Amino acid sequence: MSEKKHVAILGSTGSIGTQTLEVIRSHKDNFEVEVLTAQNNADLLIQQALEFKPNCVVIANELHYEKVKDALSPADIKVYAGEKALAQVVEMETIDVVLTALVGYSGLLPTISAIEAGKQIALANKETLVVAGELITQLARQKGVNIYPVDSEHSAIFQCLVGEFHNPIEKLILTASGGPFRGKDITFLEKVTKEQALKHPNWDMGAKITIDSASLMNKGLEVIEAKWLFAVEKDQIEVVVHPQSIIHSLVQFEDGSIKAQLGLPDMRIPIQFALSYPDRFKSDFPRFDFAKYPNLTFEQPDVDTFRNLKLAYLALEKGGNAPCILNAANEIAVAAFLKDEVGFLEMSDLIGETLEKATFVAKPSLEDYKETDKQSRIITQELIKSKV
Repeated sequence: MSEKKHVAILGSTGSIGTQTLEVIRSHKDNFEVEVLTAQNNADLLIQQALEFKPNCVVIANELHYEKVKDALSPADIKVYAGEKALAQVVEMETIDVVLTALVGYSGLLPTISAIEAGKQIALANKETLVVAGELITQLARQKGVNIYPVDSEHSAIFQCLVGEFHNPIEKLILTASGGPFRGKDITFLEKVTKEQALKHPNWDMGAKITIDSASLMNKGLEVIEAKWLFAVEKDQIEVVVHPQSIIHSLVQFEDGSIKAQLGLPDMRIPIQFALSYPDRFKSDFPRFDFAKYPNLTFEQPDVDTFRNLKLAYLALEKGGNAPCILNAANEIAVAAFLKDEVGFLEMSDLIGETLEKATFVAKPSLEDYKETDKQSRIITQELIKSKV
């Protein structure tokens, strides 16, 4: 790669954002940070901006605007604030690729703006495709924009498909660690605390995605995302529990052969590949040693105990705005669980009930998605109040 890629990182202070900056720090000859954004973490945003000297930063929470502006004005870094600024800043001509690492629904509108501006997308915000997969993929095709997956599972599939894009996929196999409660029954899950749920066995992630992993909702969202990323049907996506998290996902082709992508659990690898594709850059990341992992095991997910995965498949089958309803209900349910307002298993109850109560739209527009997200959150919040 001769010229530097200019990167905008949406959500630079989160787990994926900070690891993206680690990758860029190791490859300063290849990448230039153009934009950094954060929701609330003004201190870390300031620290990052002073190191990487972006063109501008956005602090979404306007309450922190003055603090960030005062800290960065001597460095001649432009500072913007608010949700609208997030969607506008990605249109800058100097940006080559936008890495979206925002959490949840908040990633949708900035991603749409970036695609409309013709920017390549490195997607770490799976909810964008869960909420509006059809709209996003159609828009990307119209604008000639590539979406490079950053999720380790979807990156694994993408890596398996390099050189195979002309060959039809028979099946995608997404691997799941099973989370901290793999093998536990309903009696156990009724009493689990958020502290237990936040202890993931293999990955270090933010609170929301860690809870999603414990409930298998994360895998459900990934199933929906995979449908849109790789243009497959629901029945072509299988989930297999693989506790060691070494095989990140697999692709089965029509001749029966299977390709898998392996490696130690390290998000910097898929981040780097999404930014460097089609090249692979040298790294000093820890290497996998077969001798240390003599047994790689696989089992079927327990969808009767962990109902979120089943609910995700149901939403995908129903289509329309059902995945948008699922996502909104889950975001509210997880937030309530983290505040000790509902139990672990009650999250699935809330999501299931919201799916039944929210207005179904078979062919939603962007305005429909916005309305669905709003309505679904209200329904879930009212259900929580009724249970208290």
